[in-house]
Amino acid sequence: MPEFLELLTPEEGISKLLQHMELVVFRSENIRTENGLNRILAGNINSDEDIPAFTRSTVDGFAVIGKDTFGASEVLPAIFEVVGEIQMGKPADIQINKGQACLIHTGGMLPAGADAVVMVENTQYSNSKEIEVYRAVPSGENVILKGEDIMKGDIVLQKGIKIRASEIGALMALGITEIEVYDLPRVGILSTGDEIIPPHNLPELGQIRDINSYSLSAIVEKFGGIPKCYPIIQDDKSKLLNSLRIAHEENDLIIVTAGSSASVRDLTADAINELGSPGVLVHGINVRPGKPTILAYANGKPIIGLPGNPVSAFVIAHLLLRCIMPKLRGEVKTFETQIMKGMITINISSAAGREDWVPVRLLEEENNGLKLVEPIFYKSNLIFSLIDAIGLARIAPEVTGLEANSEVEILLI
Repeated sequence: MPEFLELLTPEEGISKLLQHMELVVFRSENIRTENGLNRILAGNINSDEDIPAFTRSTVDGFAVIGKDTFGASEVLPAIFEVVGEIQMGKPADIQINKGQACLIHTGGMLPAGADAVVMVENTQYSNSKEIEVYRAVPSGENVILKGEDIMKGDIVLQKGIKIRASEIGALMALGITEIEVYDLPRVGILSTGDEIIPPHNLPELGQIRDINSYSLSAIVEKFGGIPKCYPIIQDDKSKLLNSLRIAHEENDLIIVTAGSSASVRDLTADAINELGSPGVLVHGINVRPGKPTILAYANGKPIIGLPGNPVSAFVIAHLLLRCIMPKLRGEVKTFETQIMKGMITINISSAAGREDWVPVRLLEEENNGLKLVEPIFYKSNLIFSLIDAIGLARIAPEVTGLEANSEVEILLI
């Protein structure tokens, strides 16, 4: 057993425990995709089709051959013959030739021969069969190409990611209505102490109600686990060891509160060492509150011994479980919902008077203590553009964009 209360930093203690958790075996189950929010994907997802399945317009306007609009302006508009309209939800059955255009709506299939769409506000009917075009559009303007979002055979989602709203949308775009996810880890919670009584009982002098079982259960749920509280255990080593064995059999992680202080009443460390190898790894971390915390690993499962003080238990549980639970869930990439400051790497333009939210990806480098982020530029409807996004950068309505190397507020997603 390590020296009693040999203090490590929280990072050192957590790292020591996580090293023993490298061989965790995960269970999995198949669930409906719409029920997958915050679950962890148990295998890679490959696309069986191109997304989008056909080249389509991103605006309301007229499908044209881009080079035919060269030189078009308000002073000298280009004239096009209107040869029909693309029906929504149906294959385009029109052939566009030189000098021709057809009416198309957002999401409509681009007709054969056309390679660009001029926005309707940049056109005007000169008569019932002709339009004037006031702005040139290059090939590919206002168009999403077939397979531009995802190509058939691409790995679109990787094993170990947490399913968010954007991933659910992406899966539905592929018609994947069932996915394999890892089971939620089960966490056994044991509260010890002769003075502890259930919350519904009226305490006698010297007794206190059990707080930790319930606050810790909520924290476990917050970090994606399934808590199970066991009956309160008296300060008796044999009773504690018996409860530990039952909880060890039924759960993936065990949390024991009280019984870890530096005194002769310290039962938890001894009981854990009898439970299985290697036993106690850390007994004491250099943090306040929560100094007498125990971190252990017994017969393939982690065990945490927390102080009985409800505040200490609450604080340390957050500190530890935010690192341990993702590992037990099989999570490879973690996204926390909060606000962070970052530094943008390139200029982002924006229209004055409009609040913009731009998806950004996180880079490994830092500058003056700020994480570097770069914007993800995308076309409308490309849901997979958000897969790599760590969050959304806010551009305030009173500015016309963000300059490179400026500080930006990011809503993490």
